Amino acid sequence: MSVSSFDPKKIRNDFPTLNQTINGNPLVYLDSAATTQKPQCVIDVTTQFYTSQNANVHRGRHTLSEQATAAYEQVRQRVADYFQVSGNEIVWTKGATEAINLVAHGLRNTLTTDDTILISPIEHHANIVPWQELAAYTGATLKALPLNDNATFDIKQCCDVIKHTKPALLAITHASNALGNITDLTPLISAAKAVDALTLVDGAQGALHLRPNLIKLNCDFYVFSAHKMLGPTGLGGLYGRYSALNALSPYQTGGEMIEKVTLTQSTYRDAPAKFEAGTPNIAGVLGFGAALEYLMALDQQTLKQYEQQVFIYAANALREIDGICIYSDLKSNIGTLCFNYKNEHPYDLATLLDGYGVAVRSGHHCTQPLMTHLQLNGSLRASFAFYNTTKDVDHFITALKECIALLD
Repeated sequence: MSVSSFDPKKIRNDFPTLNQTINGNPLVYLDSAATTQKPQCVIDVTTQFYTSQNANVHRGRHTLSEQATAAYEQVRQRVADYFQVSGNEIVWTKGATEAINLVAHGLRNTLTTDDTILISPIEHHANIVPWQELAAYTGATLKALPLNDNATFDIKQCCDVIKHTKPALLAITHASNALGNITDLTPLISAAKAVDALTLVDGAQGALHLRPNLIKLNCDFYVFSAHKMLGPTGLGGLYGRYSALNALSPYQTGGEMIEKVTLTQSTYRDAPAKFEAGTPNIAGVLGFGAALEYLMALDQQTLKQYEQQVFIYAANALREIDGICIYSDLKSNIGTLCFNYKNEHPYDLATLLDGYGVAVRSGHHCTQPLMTHLQLNGSLRASFAFYNTTKDVDHFITALKECIALLD
């Protein structure tokens, strides 16, 4: 499929939420970095599970339970296929945040006061705070990679820091949730591997737009959120290279993660069951399976090209407005524009835009260290997905100009 044959109108019809009015205007949804909209097939599968298939997994020997278990495990394999890894390397969690916490908790008995954890200043709080907690628990040192003034990385300088620091772990985002900037991971992971560091990649933003081959990426851990990949909320996952994954201590205990229990001690099953205590989000998993099936039926290269076309169209239109300052790297971006208008508070513009049916994010985007680096109290963020169109952009820009006219 070529970009010219890509039919956004047909795609949009698959997403019922997009076809409504907000405050009397057609909805222009530019907040996909917070959560993507869901295609009808995801809604249908979730409803169907509770309507006719509801049963717990890995417990019963009755028909419904065995059917639910089979469907649940099929989706685990579908996730593995998406990332081109093995099914036993995928752990279900509540989201990317819990997946990072799982790894941080699992390393508590591994790191010591001699170790260093490396992060970066552009991380989401979810990829900062768990490492602060791990450092406090183990006595390890937490450091950050250097950042250019414009919030991009000097990769050579970062590799030198990794070489000399020799961290036990490098935890870094695949794409900034605030800026959309794509991290050039390959040299950073290579540098980390050269000093025997574990590597964790926050793929909450990159998993949908970049569809990484995790074997080629060569990271030890990669986390993702289902709801940012067209799937239900309250679900995410952790990829772990199997030996690294299985070496982690359990994050939570109880339920089917148990191998044997006596009144005084217990033993645990191997990964991934080792990390899935209690009843999981079964309906969410099945819904995510439908989301992945939908995604994998589309030509990924065409999706990327189409998203970039819409993104560049929006960036060019935004840059033509006097007083707009864009902070995102436009050359390597998943489709997110971070910007402000003069000294106007981003909350004011976001509220005014909502009156025009335009949904954008405002604030610090859970990246307060990045905002401090950029000397900002906050910003506006317009994040795009393949269901957005140039018509959306035109509506957004027209509304923005009218909002600015009200403020000036």
